[in-house]
Amino acid sequence: MVAEGKAQETAVVAQAPRIRRLNIIGRRNLFFAFSLLIIIPGIFSMWRNGFLLGIDFAGGTEFTVSFANHPSLALVESAVAAENLNGSVIETSGGGYIVRYPPLNAASQVSVQHDLENRLGPMKVDQILEVGGTIAGESIEFSLLAVVAASVAILGLLAWRFHNVPGGWRAGFQFGGSALLALLHDVFILTGIFSILGKVFDLRIGEIDAFFVTAVLTVVGFSVHDTIVVFDRIRENLRVSQRLSFEQVVNLSIMQTAARSIITSFTVVLVLAAIFISGGETLKGLSLALLIGIISGTYSSIFNAAPLLVVWRRLQPLR
Repeated sequence: MVAEGKAQETAVVAQAPRIRRLNIIGRRNLFFAFSLLIIIPGIFSMWRNGFLLGIDFAGGTEFTVSFANHPSLALVESAVAAENLNGSVIETSGGGYIVRYPPLNAASQVSVQHDLENRLGPMKVDQILEVGGTIAGESIEFSLLAVVAASVAILGLLAWRFHNVPGGWRAGFQFGGSALLALLHDVFILTGIFSILGKVFDLRIGEIDAFFVTAVLTVVGFSVHDTIVVFDRIRENLRVSQRLSFEQVVNLSIMQTAARSIITSFTVVLVLAAIFISGGETLKGLSLALLIGIISGTYSSIFNAAPLLVVWRRLQPLR
């Protein structure tokens, strides 16, 4: 066992020149700045504009309709505005429209349909969705709770998983906390981009609905998985590389796992791109959210999570 350990250490140390050439940790501030460059506009949009909420979270009554006369979006918006019901209109890719109102009772729904037909001609109602304000509020609360609970569970799990590295539980929480910060990076990028798409560009693809929450939780899992791959390699190399500094060990571990992470993510991205292109209108928002999250998660696991661990270790050195 001793001979095997020395052989592993010699193999790791032999890669020191490669570490110096591809010094990801040494360029960490550049990668942090790039992340901030993407995150800050999204945070500003979320603070200033909020989100384009789907009916799941906003509540109300939603009609999916099409007109025989194929009126323009401007005409449909004008007709809906004339009803004075605070309605809004979204054009779909199939030439139809989604018309949303505050919650309407059955009589008001019939009245609205007749009014639109009188103004715009024969109309076909493909679907009517109703979500009350109370249910919408509960949906928001449960969604936020799910994300927070997942984050806390991840922090605890990673702290336990890595508590056996030098430094004990304190080191374990450094690993877990770094992974959690990288995870928040992915969540902020995803939510920020959707805020910009939905509220700045008024695109339905940027709508926040139940599919979006599903995408966020999926991205959380995928991002943490990628980060654990890097952190596991750091733990293994720490055991057999006493002659390398912590930064060198982390940098080497990133290089040893980056190709695997990128290739795995690329195969997922290809599938999601195919779904986004040909999956239909209802799946575009979900596939786009997953695309953004997978790409961001791969980037953060390589260029954010491990560098954050190095920064944390510098700020709070372990004995």
